[in-house]
Amino acid sequence: MVRSACGKALGVGMIGVALAACVGGPPAGAPVGTPGSQVAGPSQALASGPRDPLEVTITASEFGFTPRRLQVPVGRRIDFRFVNRGAIDHDWLIRSVGLHLHATPGTEARASLTFSAPATYAAACSYPTHGDYGMVGELVVAADPNAAGGGLAEPAQAPAVPGDAVRLPAPRPAPPVGRTDPRVVYVRLEPTESVGLVGDGVATTFWTFNGSVPGPMVRALAGDTVKIRLDNPIRNRESHSVDFHAATGPHGGAAATQVAPGGHGEFTFKAVHPGVYVYHCGTPRVAHHVAHGLYGLIVIEPAGGLPAVDHELYVMQGELYLAGGAEARGLQPMLWNDVAAERPSHVVFNGAVDALVGERAPRMNAGETLRIFFGNGGPNLASSFHLIGEVFDRVYVDGSSRALERASVVSVPPGGAAIAELVLEVPGTYHLVDHALSRVGKGALGELVVAGEPRADLFSPGTLVPIGHDHPAGDHKDHGHGAGTHDHGAPAAE
Repeated sequence: MVRSACGKALGVGMIGVALAACVGGPPAGAPVGTPGSQVAGPSQALASGPRDPLEVTITASEFGFTPRRLQVPVGRRIDFRFVNRGAIDHDWLIRSVGLHLHATPGTEARASLTFSAPATYAAACSYPTHGDYGMVGELVVAADPNAAGGGLAEPAQAPAVPGDAVRLPAPRPAPPVGRTDPRVVYVRLEPTESVGLVGDGVATTFWTFNGSVPGPMVRALAGDTVKIRLDNPIRNRESHSVDFHAATGPHGGAAATQVAPGGHGEFTFKAVHPGVYVYHCGTPRVAHHVAHGLYGLIVIEPAGGLPAVDHELYVMQGELYLAGGAEARGLQPMLWNDVAAERPSHVVFNGAVDALVGERAPRMNAGETLRIFFGNGGPNLASSFHLIGEVFDRVYVDGSSRALERASVVSVPPGGAAIAELVLEVPGTYHLVDHALSRVGKGALGELVVAGEPRADLFSPGTLVPIGHDHPAGDHKDHGHGAGTHDHGAPAAE
């Protein structure tokens, strides 16, 4: 039998009900293991409450418990006090005995139990991914105050990719504003939490804005009033928010939109600064939410709009931190420890490996103009954005109105963005890369397919000659001048 702090004797299987009456559980839709659920556990672990109680305090914050390891004596009533110093909901759950303390930010919860035999119990926050972040611990019940505690369970092997898992939809650039008068622009963002393919045979749970990585491009005109509403669906498990780098105001709107599942938040900002800017989730830990895919771009056109071009392309670089590493297969979770250590398993464009390769590659004709809106969601690595075989005619970084001309490689930090404009004159397949080239092997590769007639005046591929073979007729041979460029009296073409 068990005696709760309310003084009611209950069987071990009903201890969750007793605690719910004394402590109060989380709201509807809270994670599994809430008070009221039946929890199996050894009946000898608990006994009726004795006199001389001992109060212990566990403090939660993003993302950990203090203390992480707690030791209490056998045979003495323990008054547990759980204090939430964080910005989002947390709990402290020992599932095997049904001890579940839940507290909203800035509040606390209490419960009392007495243990009749030595044991070691695993404790954790039961909200999804919070345990991965580090919100785990243990409670050691010992007759000897110096008794050693036990360990925690090993993570399970990655499950297979669900049969219905698909690639997330490709993000599209928003159309040009096409007007000159300032207006009110309404933007509704909905965070989603769903399984999607990273590549062949591997998937993860992406957190997205409106179902794609990156999220939808927001487009406005300088002088517009932008109204943002974020609706966090009740089916989600995480709190989410959004921070717009283009906004002038505290937290870029993140505090005003910090909402739990089932809630919504709103804010309004004036589009003062023309340019291209990142928006992203601002919920702790922010880096982990961003690594899951919660980022996008907002384009604020200057007065008069942007010059017309034939094509626009929306590309964002981001990092994935899958538990199994770069060669992982199956359904892989994100690892907070690797995010914190800046060890990505993948560096990708638009959320997945090969998102801009093969049949998914953008296509255009030679001689057409192209504008690339490029952003770096991060959360950690700077990008050296490069289009192999071309030079960008003009590059505008963030809100700069002064173009960087004839740039080959564009440095874009995490949370930064740029607009690159160019004309592709020569047909062929071009490659988008991060020029930190080891990242190409981690997925930072895209293609741009250009159709058209050859331009021998600009580029002629010539003929490959195997080692040991004669040069084809008409090719120059080395006549003793050595390797290098030879002056034959005619100026070289530039």
